[in-house]
Amino acid sequence: MIILVTGSNGFSGTHFCRRFVSVGLNNGTATIDLRDAKRLRERIATVRPDAVVHLAAQSSVKMSVQDPVESMKINFSGTLNLLQALDANNFNGVLLYVGSGEIYGNVDINDLPIQEKQELRPRTPYAVSKVAAEALCYQWSQTGKYRVIMARPFNHIGAGQKAIFAVSDFARQINEMILGRRLPVLMTGDLDVVRDFSDVRDVVRAYYLLLQKGVNGEVYNICSGRGRSLRSIVEGLLQIAEVQADLHTNIARLRPTEQKVLIGNPSAIYAAVGWRNEIIFEDTLLSIMNFWKNELDI
Repeated sequence: MIILVTGSNGFSGTHFCRRFVSVGLNNGTATIDLRDAKRLRERIATVRPDAVVHLAAQSSVKMSVQDPVESMKINFSGTLNLLQALDANNFNGVLLYVGSGEIYGNVDINDLPIQEKQELRPRTPYAVSKVAAEALCYQWSQTGKYRVIMARPFNHIGAGQKAIFAVSDFARQINEMILGRRLPVLMTGDLDVVRDFSDVRDVVRAYYLLLQKGVNGEVYNICSGRGRSLRSIVEGLLQIAEVQADLHTNIARLRPTEQKVLIGNPSAIYAAVGWRNEIIFEDTLLSIMNFWKNELDI
């Protein structure tokens, strides 16, 4: 099976392609912008994929607030261009659209863990763009042209994630302390928020299983079902490093629309494809620490 991966040079895309034999839109020097509809159609005509994993996105909440128009162009218009390019090439395989658990927004604590039927209340431009793109994919799933499946991964972390994301940034800062490049003061945002974290290696395995067995038009949470505070993660990283550090809340890192607790219910994906997290969380944190050790120790 030829699997075309949009965003193949991104965080999740790199892990997916490393594990599964795939053809990426970003292949060598032939980088294709999803906003370039003509080149996108040409690329799909060349690859002739059996399946598509649509990962390409502007995935930073902070950047979406700074430039909401650009986020909508990439996340919504880019998805529309992809769907139309597949139609133009008479695609008859399976498309997995990768959305985000961020789209649930402000959920009452009594509704946790979140099921797929939960009302969507997006609170950021990023979340709005992902809701719109997912709705577009659902509409396409009803045309009967090909199988379209939607995934809603919650927070996923691992080696290779950019430091614009909290856990990776903490690991980078701690490694800089070890190397003597930073004072033992860890800059943070709100450490009391609780999120549902999975290892990116488990998440890409879920994507592959959904390609095989996911039901057309259905949405699946990809999550652990367990909440962890950012504070507990910082403590885990410091313990791995055997480092003591003062914690300093940087006001610039605080988000006024921050959802305090976000925990998903993974029962639907388990029932559909038998997926659940397998990687021990401490091993995930260790992989992130080792990644930054190698990146910085040059």
